[in-house]
Amino acid sequence: MQNHPKHYCGVFGIYGHPNAAELTYYGLYALQHRGQESAGIATTDGKEFLLHKGMGLVPQIFAGETLHGLVGSRAIGHTRYSTQGSSALVNAQPLMVDCAKGRIAIGHNGNLTNASALRDELEAKGSIFQTTVDSEIILHLLAQPNHGGHESALVDTVRRIEGAYSLVMLTENELVGARDPNGFRPLSLGRMDNGAYVLASETCAFDLIHAEFVRDIEPGEIVIIDENGVRSLQAFPEHKRRAFCIFEYVYFARPDSNINGRNVYQTRVEMGRQLAREHPIEADIIVPVPDSGNCAALGYSLESGTPYEMAFVRNHYVGRSFLQPSQFIRDFAVRVKLNLIADLVRGKRVVIIDDSIVRGTTSKARVTSLKEAGAKSVHVLISCPPHRNPCVYGIDFPERSKLMAANYSHDEIRQYLNADTLGYLSEEGMVKATGQPKDSFCLACYNGEYPVKFDPAIDKHIIENRRKRAGRLGVELDVERRQQRLL
Repeated sequence: MQNHPKHYCGVFGIYGHPNAAELTYYGLYALQHRGQESAGIATTDGKEFLLHKGMGLVPQIFAGETLHGLVGSRAIGHTRYSTQGSSALVNAQPLMVDCAKGRIAIGHNGNLTNASALRDELEAKGSIFQTTVDSEIILHLLAQPNHGGHESALVDTVRRIEGAYSLVMLTENELVGARDPNGFRPLSLGRMDNGAYVLASETCAFDLIHAEFVRDIEPGEIVIIDENGVRSLQAFPEHKRRAFCIFEYVYFARPDSNINGRNVYQTRVEMGRQLAREHPIEADIIVPVPDSGNCAALGYSLESGTPYEMAFVRNHYVGRSFLQPSQFIRDFAVRVKLNLIADLVRGKRVVIIDDSIVRGTTSKARVTSLKEAGAKSVHVLISCPPHRNPCVYGIDFPERSKLMAANYSHDEIRQYLNADTLGYLSEEGMVKATGQPKDSFCLACYNGEYPVKFDPAIDKHIIENRRKRAGRLGVELDVERRQQRLL
């Protein structure tokens, strides 16, 4: 059923504000789109650490007097959708440990491609894991003996982990942020009027709490924030390759966020303009699939001169249910989320625009709705290239066998959707819309060129290990849940 991949996670941190927990709450509220399964906040006053986390949405978890009990001027927060490990409270973040180096709390956005090997190594040395998430590996590495001091331990830890990570960490005296050397995931630094510093996955979190954007954290950079201000370490000074996830611009990030100096809304509008240049179609109206296609559809309309109409009305109160296996319920679920204003499309040539097609089920339902309402023709346009490869860096793209574009030809997909024409934005056009060089992005889900290598042969081994560990914890693996949903 899912036409779009799930978001992965959002992280937030603040140092030096008396209302740190409340501001973290609002920061997570702004980042709710990045994960809706669980959330948590850890705070400290420099002596005592406090932690509260739960399953569900941010307002549900931190209702009532919960926030008032999280005292301290420093905090980190995390909102999660599980891509590694199961959807269970034990895996909710921040994770916190008490070790010889003191207390440490961590929030992690991304996936580690060498997680299984590191976990096996640590368990062989006696480490005892309490969760099935790869984020816990980072805590165990940080707790290892290190003779070079705290900063040396941070550098050593990030040099050992591979893959995608943007981290926020809270110690007794510091707030720490870090990005992987390729810069897969976003992380930005902001500052408030009272001098408090803020870290967040997206700048939209700064806007909500009236923090001023300072700069993006650089790939491979570690920032340490304490009572003396901000200092920076570059853990990978020789690493030049950049691989920011371009799907942040296409779909994941909120349109009011700025990434790498570029506004997401404007970038998506430009993708729509580029789509109009590559796929000019004689049509009467341009219709977006809300909300993912809104910006690109506007860009297409502006470039082509064809009127823009919000013919689909989104029901904003639909929850994350409708997982029953019967086809009747599936069809109902697709229709209840978006309702069509039939009078706007009857007898007209319609271009419908969305940002991506993953499995194609919901896209087919949209085309069917338009034709049943009397549309003369329906042309489906997508503001990114076809997804042909799974993501190993933290986005919940399904395995290749469940990606429509990886298993069917262009015309077979068009026929399945019952569309008169089908067009995708080219890889070159997508990159051009960002105004940045192609070699600064990860495009693996489109072209199969993975910036950080991994061995697909170990997938079965990893899954089996996770199943065993999840069994010990009494939780259910995501891979099993997803299989059940597809039955």
